[in-house]
Amino acid sequence: MAPPDTIKSTKLERYNSYIRRVNSTKLIAASSKLLFRVTLLVALLLIFFFTINYPSLSSDNNTSHNNIHTTTHTLLSSAFYGGGASWEKKVCRSSTPRRPKGLSVLVTGAAGFVGSHCSLALKKRGDGVLGLDNFNSYYDPSLKRARQDVLSKHQIFIVEGDINDDELLKKLFDIVPFTHILHLAAQAGVRYAMQNPLSYVNSNVAGFVNLLEVAKAADPQPAIVWASSSSVYGLNTKIPFSEEHKTDQPASLYAATKKAGEAIAHTYNHIYGLSLTGLRFFTVYGPWGRPDMAYFFFTKDMIQGKSVNVYVTQDDKEVARDFTYIDDIVKGCVGALDTAEKSTGSDGKKRGPAQLRVYNLGNTSPVSVRKLVVILENLLNVKAKKNVVKMPRNGDVPFTHANVSLALRDFGYKPTTDLSSGLRKFVKWYVSYYGIQSRVKKENDSPNSDD
Repeated sequence: MAPPDTIKSTKLERYNSYIRRVNSTKLIAASSKLLFRVTLLVALLLIFFFTINYPSLSSDNNTSHNNIHTTTHTLLSSAFYGGGASWEKKVCRSSTPRRPKGLSVLVTGAAGFVGSHCSLALKKRGDGVLGLDNFNSYYDPSLKRARQDVLSKHQIFIVEGDINDDELLKKLFDIVPFTHILHLAAQAGVRYAMQNPLSYVNSNVAGFVNLLEVAKAADPQPAIVWASSSSVYGLNTKIPFSEEHKTDQPASLYAATKKAGEAIAHTYNHIYGLSLTGLRFFTVYGPWGRPDMAYFFFTKDMIQGKSVNVYVTQDDKEVARDFTYIDDIVKGCVGALDTAEKSTGSDGKKRGPAQLRVYNLGNTSPVSVRKLVVILENLLNVKAKKNVVKMPRNGDVPFTHANVSLALRDFGYKPTTDLSSGLRKFVKWYVSYYGIQSRVKKENDSPNSDD
């Protein structure tokens, strides 16, 4: 027989175990009630949200989104991409043309240099324009935000998002039957590819494919005009560069991704009937330009009294570019849009031959980097501190020169702005935008004779 103390200890242990089980059961029950109440509250909030934003869903109004699947997709994506009806209203208002037979254009990279100028030009003539931009930090995002402010004043709405976000793109096509896409979003710059190569593949290849995937399934399929690059000519030595020349020797990863884009465009045209026009831009410059371009940071450094590197080739020949003013590029983009034929596919299938084009958009007058510096010296009234150095092996090419006869024939492209005139406009914008009180010459001053 167990001692009394042992029996007492055993009973106490059983009692404590019972108390623990009871408390555990109560805790589980309380937690379940709390979880149920939280779930119910969230459900009520969602019902309230959708009731406020979509009061007409229960009506008999027949729209293009009248099936359950599309309505559900629209509701969910609206919640994620802008907060419902007010966001959709901005999208619709911005993309609706104001002129008879006007275009409805999705402009990717709309807060960028070329994208912002093209968006304004299209909007001013009465076309509907909706922008898309991810506002990345490749260069100062505040400049992109400033461009966005300008576009906003002209009733152009920019959706903040990425071209790799297929759900967002599908949502936009659910709302708007775009007639055209002007695809200018890209990872730009030749030298940066050595620092961040994957950003070029992600944007210029994967992003382009994602956009084409959504476009091929759209009804109607839009016609697409997109930015290739003069960089595709790579190590080509025939001048001036012609669309008939081979482009199988890219000198940089940036060039390779743009060349890949042209091959991808051919594939989607051949299989799915998408109308695609590639534009090979030649060194675009002008107001609201990119800070990573030589004319831009030369201006900044010369005003600040810093030295500038003037590159020459390995055999001491001058480096030259076919500098093309932004207004001329915009005319080329608009001309390409106006002459783009309709895509021929439907339900993701090709129904007939579709248009496939590629054009050079340049100035046809190469200017050396040395002369670029001389022009800036005269405009800024400063003497540049020049370091003449050999061009590094970073993917840059020593010379570009565009033959634009094909673009002239097909949509009347004819550049009219020489480098001196274009840089004068750029410098005027630069000192105004950055609030610089300088010795910059007035618009009516004549440049020195050595311009």
